Formats: sequence, structure tokens, C-alpha cells
Amino acid sequence: MLGALAKAMFGSSNDRYVKKLEKIVARINAFELQLEALSDDELKGQTQKLRDQLASGSTLDDILPEAFATVREASKRVFGMRHFDVQMIGGIVLHRGEIAEMRTGEGKTLVATTATYLNALEGKGVHVITVNDYLARRDAEWMGQLHRFLGLTVGVIVPNLNEQERREAYNADITYATNNELGFDYLRDNMKHERSQMVQRPFNYAIVDEVDSILIDEARTPLIISGPTDDKSDLYIAVDAVVKQLPAELYEADEKTKNITLTEDGVEWAERRLEEAGLLEGSNLYDVENTQVVHHLDQALKANVMFKRDIDYVVKDGKIIIIDEFTGRMMDGRRWSNGLHQAVEAKEGVQIEPENQTMASITFQNYFRMYPKLSGMTGTAATEAPEFFDIYKMNVVTIPTNVPVQRRDEEDEFYKNTQDKFAAIAKLIRERSEQGQPVLVGTVSIEKSELLSEFLKRENVKHAVLNARFHEMEARIVAQAGRLGAVTVATNMAGRGTDIQLGGNVEFRIEDELKDLPEGPAREAAIQRIKDEVAAEKAQVLAAGGLCVIGTERHESRRIDNQLRGRSGRQGDPGMSKFYLCLEDDLLRIFGPDTLFARMMNSNLADGEAIGSKWLSKAIETAQKKVEARNYDIRKQVVEYDDVMNDQRKVIYEQRSDIMDSETVDEVVLDMRHDTVNAIVADACPPGSYPEQWNIEGLKERALAILGVEVPIDDWLAEDGIDPEVIEERLSDLADARMAGRTADQPEVWRTIEKSILLERLDHYWKEHLATLDALRQVVFLRAYAQKTPINEYKQEAFGLFEKMLETIREDVTQVLCTSEFRFQQPEDYALPELPAFLTGQGGVQLGGEAPAGLFGAGIGAPMLAASGSDPYAGMGLSRNAPCPCGSGQKYKHCHGVAA
Repeated sequence: MLGALAKAMFGSSNDRYVKKLEKIVARINAFELQLEALSDDELKGQTQKLRDQLASGSTLDDILPEAFATVREASKRVFGMRHFDVQMIGGIVLHRGEIAEMRTGEGKTLVATTATYLNALEGKGVHVITVNDYLARRDAEWMGQLHRFLGLTVGVIVPNLNEQERREAYNADITYATNNELGFDYLRDNMKHERSQMVQRPFNYAIVDEVDSILIDEARTPLIISGPTDDKSDLYIAVDAVVKQLPAELYEADEKTKNITLTEDGVEWAERRLEEAGLLEGSNLYDVENTQVVHHLDQALKANVMFKRDIDYVVKDGKIIIIDEFTGRMMDGRRWSNGLHQAVEAKEGVQIEPENQTMASITFQNYFRMYPKLSGMTGTAATEAPEFFDIYKMNVVTIPTNVPVQRRDEEDEFYKNTQDKFAAIAKLIRERSEQGQPVLVGTVSIEKSELLSEFLKRENVKHAVLNARFHEMEARIVAQAGRLGAVTVATNMAGRGTDIQLGGNVEFRIEDELKDLPEGPAREAAIQRIKDEVAAEKAQVLAAGGLCVIGTERHESRRIDNQLRGRSGRQGDPGMSKFYLCLEDDLLRIFGPDTLFARMMNSNLADGEAIGSKWLSKAIETAQKKVEARNYDIRKQVVEYDDVMNDQRKVIYEQRSDIMDSETVDEVVLDMRHDTVNAIVADACPPGSYPEQWNIEGLKERALAILGVEVPIDDWLAEDGIDPEVIEERLSDLADARMAGRTADQPEVWRTIEKSILLERLDHYWKEHLATLDALRQVVFLRAYAQKTPINEYKQEAFGLFEKMLETIREDVTQVLCTSEFRFQQPEDYALPELPAFLTGQGGVQLGGEAPAGLFGAGIGAPMLAASGSDPYAGMGLSRNAPCPCGSGQKYKHCHGVAA
């Protein structure tokens, strides 16, 4: 009570913070008259003037008022739009590395220009991150006009750019890109073998548009780059055929976690069917020999029972394309991991692509935390404010609207079943549309949007459907959703990025209707006609009550509901929103207190009857909070596990970077050789043991196999007082002398050899380590049965595995350099094979592409390794499925490894 009283008297902490920022806005406004008097050339000169001030010792905060005022004046001249004072407050919040929560239609895209311009003046690069390629292109082109007017360079990162184009885009003052492209470029850069091949420069500052979508919703799954493994299509098809016969009573499905468990009878049934199909070794499903079959069975069960066509994925052009559960968009090129995608392909009878092996991986949380300064903007962040601070150390600041909100949010209506609910929705839509009020309907899946479309057809309501099937038309459909009597059915309106303007969108109408009309008086007259029509139509829509937003059910997250609501009431426009629910909605069915709802509604409601109650709405909100808390736990767990890997990833990537930047890696190779010698001697002559207990034969064999030297150990042992330290020293001298003799003839070429082998072995074992950690993570939760904390167990195991990996790398590099025979030859027109163009995916989502495991440095005299036999690469320990180092593009096992 006291808190409420204090808030009423002094305002919330957010209100007080915003009030402080108004003083800075007053200083920005003080520059306006001065800048208005400048010519265009003089205004452009402000950029160099401000850069000179920075060079003289001023800070970004010192020049902020003048820089922001410069952007505002440039915007007036380029776009004819003047930033509102609240937009300036939003810009200050972004510059400070915080999250600006601004309602839909408040001009977030324009707000970002202030902070991007100010921070770009340092010349270190600014990234503006959007949720899809369309918005990245649009914003780079649209806002780029302003930045180029002020003399800054602008780049955009979208799929299918070559490496030179990417490098140029990253070197621009301001770069627009999607979160996926940035993350994958980072991973790909850390798989390159030459610094000159890398495209990104050091991280500086990033603004994330739709920050809740990118840093919260998409953060449950990591970015993964992977290469192909062996083809197992036949096994997937065979197991899928068995699962399709499985009776429903033989398994238990948990929709919350999307897990399927066979009952005891189900296990017995599966064993018999798999045995008949010749897929089972022995008669027990859970024998060690059948581990792979069990894995395939689990994934086939998930694919057939839990993953629904047109909800979780669509089939397009003979491919399975994942649907983003938050935005309803198709995620072309992304794949589920761990064999799930292949299981869905088998289920739908399309071509099965090979499984992939992880080669590089990072979570969005750890990627974005690498930026020294990170900020974001969205219409809905307050409900996730604790998570933003906990994970990213970013505060959420709610920016007041320029004009008070006039939207009316009505109470939810509850129905018994989907049929009654959709019939009521269709009836309301028809009534509103006939009055001339535009209607936007939000659904949670393609299936629901198409079901509603059927109901609207029965009511003879003309409407447009926006879902993953009509992805290409998205912006145009959304842009015209505010026209007189328009009805738009949309799957998950989150983050569409296109304003719904009442009366229609002038720019899109001009583009659609006048695309063939050449410049001239006729075109000008047609443009004016369209503007007049839109203005007249807007007046009619306002009179009809503005945009009517209808939700066909509540989403798991309150933010998504708020985003849908926020489409109405833009810039002080009137509007209304209302949600319709029923007992068959996923949220109520899976997470709601079903007995309470079912008892009340089944016994008290007649068919077609509805109830509305604040108490029921509160119960729904409680269910949503449960789901949000569960999803937060999932994301937090992803971060906790990736933090372990992240420390190791930093070590490996820093090591790679040092190797690439070094002229010579002599010292690294020398240290590795000495560490290997120490390990050989320590294994053969354990500390505290007597000479008669030493494994002398083992030491000789390992020294010959790894170092290529004959050890006169018997002569050494004949000396009095010989100890392991002396043996280490002498063995190191022998190995150093051998290497000195090998490198004496062509020291320059050996530098290239050493660097190439170091990078190749580092990549190979890091890839193997990632696969091991993936497997460890799948099973470590079982330690909980022994009263142990899985994450702590994972940390200990992962640390031990990492130490073992580093030891293996040291030994392997030493062995290759000391024992392999090298032939140096210069092929005609020699050129390094290009790095493969990796496909990209997320989250479990994996991508195809060959690993660059066998590529060796660059330059004259690039080495060709040779060992005994017909295979020149036999001594390298290459994986059978790795690309052949000769650059043929074939797998090693199909090329030089055939004889192996």
C-alpha cells in the first residue's frame, strides 16, 4: 500500500529515470535553430566536426546533444520526418546500452538512427540487428539514406553474399544484418585458415530490433555449423514404418516437453516389430548393440506423434521447412538436430538428407554478450525485464507514447469448444467489417488460420490470410490491413516489422499500382490521387472505430499477446482488442487447471454460449506465467551448459587467432614437443617410482612412434643417479635435433607446414570434442538419480575432456611433424581450394557442408604430406568422412583414403 502511495506521489523508478533524460532532450532541442540555418553541405560537415571533437578527447556523451540534433535535422530534410522528443529519449536509452520499450507505431526504426549515428562516429562499426532478411534490407535502404546524407557508409548482410561483399559490409560504419547471419559469420570466421579470409572485425556496439524475439524467444536453441556424416536413410525409413503401426495405447505423450515414452507393453511390441524388420540385434531393445536403433525409434516417435504438419513444419518443394513457433515464418535452410529432421522427412516420404556432425556452435546469449555495448528496442520487454538483466545486464526502460493510447482492451470470452469459438469470431468479424472497421485476427498456427478462413467463407467475408504459406506477400498484406473493412488473418503477428496504417499504406499502393507508370506529370497526379484516397479512407476508418484486433487464443507468452494487441491504437488512433478462448486451446489444455475449467464450463455452458470474467482472465495469465517460467528455465539451462563450452571455445578461438596472426609458430610447436616428451617420460617413469619399475620398452616404442627418434635409454640407465628429469631433458634434445635437421633445408616452407598442421589438428579435435560434449549433455542428467547436480557434473567432465583434448593435440601435432615424410612440389596453376559454402541452421538446427579439415595455408610451396604406402595422408589421423586434403572435393575415404 505504501509502495502504491509513493508511486502515485513521486512516479515509478521508470518515470523518474525518463524525467531525468528530458533534461538531455532540452539540450538537444537547443541546437535545432542553429542547425536549421545550415545548408545541406554544412549539415553534412557536422560529421567531420563531431569526429574531430572525439579525436580531441571529447566523449560520446559530450557530443550526444549536437549529434542527435544533427540526425533530427537530417531526417527532416531526407524523410520530411522530425524525431519526437520521446524518440530522442529512446535514442539516449539505446546509446546507454539499455532496452527501449516503445509501443508499436512509435517509430523505433527512426529512433535507432540517433544512437547508430552517434556510435558510428568512432569508426569502430555499429551493428543494427533485425529479425529477418526483408527488414535488414529495408532498414539499410531506408535509414541508409539518412546516414549516407551525413557521410557515413552503410552495409547490409543477407544470405548468398560472397566473402568479399560480406567483408565490405562489415567494414562499413553501420551494418544492418539478421542475428543468424552475424552468428554464423562469427563461427565461419573461426574456421578459416588465414586472417585475410575472415569477414568480421572486432565487436563494438549493437542495437537489436525486436530484442525480445531475438534474445529471448530464439535463445532457446544454439547456432550450429555442421558437416555431413554417413547416410542412414534406409534405417530412418524402416523405423518410421514400424512406428506408424504403433497403437496409441502403447505410449505416453508429454506435450509440455514434447517427449514420448513407450509403456512396458510398447517396448515389447517395438522389440517384436523391429526384430521382424531385421533391425534388432538380439531380442532386447536396450542392449548396448541397439543404442542407435533406440535413438532412431525415439526420434521417429516424436516426429509422428508430436510434430504436426502445418503447425511445426510445412512440406514445400519436396523439403521439410520448419515454422518458427513465435513468428509463424518459414525458416528455410534450418534443420532440427539429432536426427529429428530426418525422422520428419521419413514420416512425410520426402528425400532424407544425411545427418550432420557439429563443427562449431554458439548460443545467442554468449554471442551477443561479446559486444562491449549492447542495446535493444521492442514493443514488449517489461514482462521479461528480470531475464534481460540476469543474462545480458540490460535494463528495460519504458518510453512514454507521443500521444496517449486510446485503444480499448475488452475482457476475454470463453467457449466450450473450437467450433463455437470460431463461429462467434466469424460472426463478430462480419459485423465489424460491414461497419467498415478493419479487422486483424491473430492465430497460433497455419492450421487454425485456415480453419478460421473456412468459417469466414461461410459468412461470405472477404479476407486475406497471412501465414507461412504466403511468406513472400507478408509485408504487403500487413501494410494494407488497416484499409476500410479489410479482414486479415495472421499467424503470430510478432515482429512483422511493417506498420498497419489506417486507410492503407501510401508507399505500397504507389509501388503496386504505379510500377509501370513512368516519371512525369501523370505519375505525380496519380500519386496525389492515391494520397487523397488514403486520407479519405483513414477518416472513414477512424469514424468506424479504428483497427479491431482479435486473438483466437492466448499464446504461451504474454508478450506475444501484447504484440498482437499493440497493432491497434497506433499514434493515438482509436481501436479495440479482444481474445476468444475455449477448453480445447493448447494453453488451457496443457498448462491450465483443467479440472476447474472443465467442471465449470461443461456443466454451466450451453453450446454456443460464452462467459467472460476477470477471474478467468487472471487464471489464464497465471497459466502463461507458468509457461514463461518454464521457458526461462530452459533458456537459463542452455546458457549454463554453453557457458562451460564458451570458456573452452574462447581458448580454442584465441589460440587459432594467435596462430593465424603469427609469422612463425616455432615456439608453439617447440612447447608442444617438450610437453609431449614430458608426458611420454611421466607415463614410463612415474614420479616416486624406482628405475626397476620403469616401463623402458614402452618409452622406447612411444619415442620412436611419436618423435621418430631411437632412444639410447640403456646407456643412460647405466649412469649413476639418472632420474626422469635428465631423461626428459636428453629426449627433448634428441627431438629438437631431429626437427632442426628436417627444417634446415626449407625453413620458409616448414613455417607454412607447421601453421597448417596446427590449425588442421586444432579444428579436427575441437570438432570431435564438440560431439563428445553433445553426447555427455544428453546423459549427464541421469547423475541426478545419484543425488548429484547435473550441471556441476557436466562442468567437471567437460574440463577433464578439454584437458585430454589439448594433450591429444600436442601429441598428434608433434607426431605428424616429427615422423611424416614430406614431398614438396609445385602443381601447375596451383590455387587453394575455396572454403566450402556452409549452409546454416539453428537450434538444434544444423546445416550441411563439408569441413575445411584438409585445407593447408596458402602460398608457394604448400605442402603435400606423404607417409608409407600409396596414401600420402596416412600419418595425419584423418577422419574417413573428412574432405580429402588434396582438394579434390571428395571425402577422404573415396579419394586417397581408399586403400586405407
